Amino acid sequence: MTAESARIWPRGTRLSEAGSLVLGEHDVRDLAENFGTPLFVLNEDDFRARARLFRDSFGAAFADIGSSVDVYYAGKSFLCTAIAKIVVAEGLRLDTCTGGELAVAARAGVPGAKLGLHGNNKSLAEIERAIEMRVGRIVIDSLDEIDLIADVARRAGRRVPVMVRVTTGVHAGGHEYISTAHEDQKFGLSLADGGAVKAIQKVLGLESELELLGIHTHIGSQIQDAAAFVVSARKLLSLRAQIRDKFDYLLPEIDLGGGFGIAYTIRDEPIDVPALAHELAGSIDALCTEMSMPVPRVSIEPGRSIVGPSTVTLYRVGVVKPVTVDDGDTKVRTYVSVDGGMSDNIRPALYGAEYSAKLANRASSKVKIRSRIVGKHCESGDIVIPDIDLPADISRGDLIAVPATGAYGRSMASNYNLVTRPAVVAIRGGEARVIVRRETEEDLLATDVES
Repeated sequence: MTAESARIWPRGTRLSEAGSLVLGEHDVRDLAENFGTPLFVLNEDDFRARARLFRDSFGAAFADIGSSVDVYYAGKSFLCTAIAKIVVAEGLRLDTCTGGELAVAARAGVPGAKLGLHGNNKSLAEIERAIEMRVGRIVIDSLDEIDLIADVARRAGRRVPVMVRVTTGVHAGGHEYISTAHEDQKFGLSLADGGAVKAIQKVLGLESELELLGIHTHIGSQIQDAAAFVVSARKLLSLRAQIRDKFDYLLPEIDLGGGFGIAYTIRDEPIDVPALAHELAGSIDALCTEMSMPVPRVSIEPGRSIVGPSTVTLYRVGVVKPVTVDDGDTKVRTYVSVDGGMSDNIRPALYGAEYSAKLANRASSKVKIRSRIVGKHCESGDIVIPDIDLPADISRGDLIAVPATGAYGRSMASNYNLVTRPAVVAIRGGEARVIVRRETEEDLLATDVES
């Protein structure tokens, strides 16, 4: 593999002498045979290495300026019991946003102090569960949520640590649907209209029930340089200085969120984690000096950038069909149908996300032809990759591998057309183990009350 293509695959990925793809020590032909397809294959060593990279890079950079960093793995990207255990073993904390994610954390034995709870519409039951689990922080997303949390805290006889989520107006990342800090969207409390300051004042007035740890923002997803994070940090620190001056309270912590970009195609440049950590630490140090206040504790929330590149989806090819396409010059596009699609990767249909793919079970010397990889669902928009060159002899039974599918593939998977959701297999050394089993038709029928 070239250096450009290697960065979209998990560490240790190579080709066998027969031209098949080898993930770690595992030939994809054996993985498909043993576990079926579609299949998510997570390279555990790669996952762990990326977790440590964030932990160590940010830890070192902020230690140099007299601060410390908590790294919260964003469970929404992909979460199961095994992943929760790995996250904690590697010294990270876990960010959750629903009762289901809290349940997984509890099952994995994650200490409450290492958990955070997000969400723009937390239910009473979710808040009660979080407080019962003694989570390390609840991130407040609205004014009326403050009273709800305070009431539960009062009844539980506990002082609950909280942060306030702020929409800073910094708009970064890809599609509009994954940019989360501009004003016209559902998350957080605005700097522009004073909502953030009102929320902070209200929390400070409930000091018996709520402990205000700090302020939080999330500016988007798939961000590939540090500039937007620096601008966002300035806004958070300016708000911190304002709160100090107005209420005589110095917020201990700021959370810069996540959204660190990865490479989905060879055109993408993944964010340089050590460089990002160094630039952010230097900027925050300088800004705090400028504002005459000590450097806060910092937290970040990488999810996609840890699990995304660690995982490959394997598909089995079914129908291969040439279609005449009239787009100025009449041409033929070959539609390559696979045994999954939008039910295991909704991102291309949802917001035009781009992916790469490779014929994975063999080498081919045939000329490359204009192709489109599509799923098996009854939707014309069920497209995995709209335009890709594949060998002309691709045929039924071949395997196609799509890299960088660890984030939001399995976690956003559905049972559309009543397909069963794929298994997730973790590989480490010579071991391959199922960490999420494949659904069965019995699973589908289990919720149907008529028999």
